[in-house]
Amino acid sequence: MSKTPKTRYAKSGDISIAYQVIGDGPTDVIYVPAFVSHVDLEWEDPDFAEWMTRLSGFCRLILFDKRGTGLSDRDVGDSTLEERMHDLRAVLDAVDSRQCTVIGNCEGCALSMLFAATFPERVSRLILFAPTYCVVEDVDFPATVEQRRSYAKFIEDIRAHWGEGRMLRSHAPSKRSTVEVVERMGRWERAAASPRAAINYLKWQLEMDARPVAKMLRVPTLIMHCANDRVVPVGMGRWLAENIEGARYIELPSDFHWPWFDPGSTVMDAIEEFVTGERSYAEVNRILATVLFTDIVGSTERAAAVGDHQWRNLLDRHHAVVRKELTRFRGREINTTGDGFFAAFDGPARAVRCATAIRDAVKPLGIEVRAGVHTGECERVGEDLAGIAVHTGARVLSCAGPSEVWVSGTVRDLVAGSGLNFEDRGTRSLKGIPGEWRLFAVA
Repeated sequence: MSKTPKTRYAKSGDISIAYQVIGDGPTDVIYVPAFVSHVDLEWEDPDFAEWMTRLSGFCRLILFDKRGTGLSDRDVGDSTLEERMHDLRAVLDAVDSRQCTVIGNCEGCALSMLFAATFPERVSRLILFAPTYCVVEDVDFPATVEQRRSYAKFIEDIRAHWGEGRMLRSHAPSKRSTVEVVERMGRWERAAASPRAAINYLKWQLEMDARPVAKMLRVPTLIMHCANDRVVPVGMGRWLAENIEGARYIELPSDFHWPWFDPGSTVMDAIEEFVTGERSYAEVNRILATVLFTDIVGSTERAAAVGDHQWRNLLDRHHAVVRKELTRFRGREINTTGDGFFAAFDGPARAVRCATAIRDAVKPLGIEVRAGVHTGECERVGEDLAGIAVHTGARVLSCAGPSEVWVSGTVRDLVAGSGLNFEDRGTRSLKGIPGEWRLFAVA
């Protein structure tokens, strides 16, 4: 058993996130775990210890437990990809890492992709192993059908056998499972999460769809997947390879789901070559952002009814309310024109909650607002944002009625697990925007 590195805690809001730092190499690498983890007990596994020790030999390696798992705060309720993304950032801030390689495994890949798209200046490279990022029902995406079937079986196994070490049967079926190995795995399962927490975590993932994020990535990306992976169908990796610009794809003729169970050194060799090669900086003028547009319903008629002076006073009070809520939800005001606001957020759930807070806060003023929210790739132009995603957000706003908050399907998919509820408003054509768009109203 390898010596366990010191575990420390980073604060993400009022949540404590457990992390470890190993090695002192010239570049930083953070590993984003799959499903659940336990940064202390994992070092009891010789395969894990050997793999991570080699990885830390050419970098400064950062490990952490996601909120609700392992040694991080457990009683955190439902959480979203957006919140976990900020947990990842909190860990990097705690160790003063300004730019790093992000390695994601399984569901950790969706989180890694979201972070890399939202904060490209902080990600030098992205490595995705056995990636899962879409588990919603979609008959046109066969890999998702297989993935949901795999999750259903996994949930039943957890109900009946969590803590018995049976994850080895699916996650590393070719590994020789001695009594000692199975007992160690069972101990890890029990420490990483309770059965109910593990099941709830998987059920949350059934609403996850990060495919739109993949197409917005602009960092050098390496994808690896085993052809016979029983947990995540290989079609997941193949789809990413086709849809992430410039991605390199390696398919291995094996069945292991966790990279440290590689019986050879293929995975580690590929990672070392990818990480230590010539450094490629992210194109930081394009980022993933959530845009929020609001305006006052019937503003022209109201202004004519009350007169210029009273209308100006009402606008000032409206603006003060909107800016207060933007500050509370950490939104950034981009532009204000007349009675409307254009703001940006680095996460969609906060944008939606801010929109509903604005809607409710202005009602005592005797006015109604409407709002539109969309997440997409934006171009940074100084302090401004531009691009098709901005235009899409404005068009979503135009579909909303008085006191309504409408969002694009992308937003709805990315806030899975947030507790936000939506009503399907069907598929619409948005003026000047290619394609058909599925829109939803906040319930």
